[in-house]
Amino acid sequence: MNGKMTRREALKRLSATLITTAAAFSGLSALTSCKGGRRKRTILYFTATGNCLYVARELSDANTELLSIPQLMKQQRFDIEADEIGIVYPIYGHMPPNMVRRFIQKARLKADYKFAVLTYGARKCNAVEIWDDISRRAGHAFDYINTLIMVDNWLPNFDMNEQMKIDKHIPEHLQQIAADLAAQKHWHEPVSEEERQMHAGFMAYAGLNPEKGFLMDSKKYFTVTDACIGCGICASVCPRGNYELTSQGVKMQGDCEFCLSCIHNCPQKAIRFAKNEHDPLLGRGEVNPDARYRNEHISLMDIKRANSQF
Repeated sequence: MNGKMTRREALKRLSATLITTAAAFSGLSALTSCKGGRRKRTILYFTATGNCLYVARELSDANTELLSIPQLMKQQRFDIEADEIGIVYPIYGHMPPNMVRRFIQKARLKADYKFAVLTYGARKCNAVEIWDDISRRAGHAFDYINTLIMVDNWLPNFDMNEQMKIDKHIPEHLQQIAADLAAQKHWHEPVSEEERQMHAGFMAYAGLNPEKGFLMDSKKYFTVTDACIGCGICASVCPRGNYELTSQGVKMQGDCEFCLSCIHNCPQKAIRFAKNEHDPLLGRGEVNPDARYRNEHISLMDIKRANSQF
């Protein structure tokens, strides 16, 4: 009557406003959920001590498929299709494992967005450029390539007990990578000329073939000691199936990725580096033969499922 709204009218208008607002947000939420539900992410990983499997899991949600590269190679499965395809692998000498290299050369990846996360422990050098070159030559251009520092499991140079004490800010780095992927960021981590020269120096020192990376004769580089109890874990965790449990004990043969899954996962620490003072990779032996490592979030069964060639 005097230009003022009655209490009843005010409540009616407030109720109508709330219903309209709720409907609007419900529709927006449904649209977002629907879109998110349609987006499928597939992550391909190679793991030896669990670091890369842990990273792959951290970058996953309910609509993510995790696929082990050793299992894909065993199945000869190379056709992968998703909205987003990622690959997570450890760098060895700044290069991808040989099996990862061979997989990408055979793979037929179909996705609108491709990303790669490369884990390392001390020096990454030009790992990003190396992967970009290998993948492009195989016909796969990756939109996003980044590195992630983690525990370094290279026994000739590092004591695992000391490595595990270092705070490398892994959760923070993972959070940033996850945010980048959520935004489908197009970016390659920059590489300096100094890093390129460091890699060149390492290759000259190690005498490795840049087209193969680490692919070594297992019998030349590893030995099984009398501490072996014949549990067969080494046979289950080797991604190349180089170990065999026989009536005479463990038999080892074949080309090795140098992933060290066998050494780190042996419960008796019965697998050791062979001694060869003239080989640049073996001249130092092991910094601490009694220290071994597996990512604290990953079980031995996880490694077996990822790598077993049985």
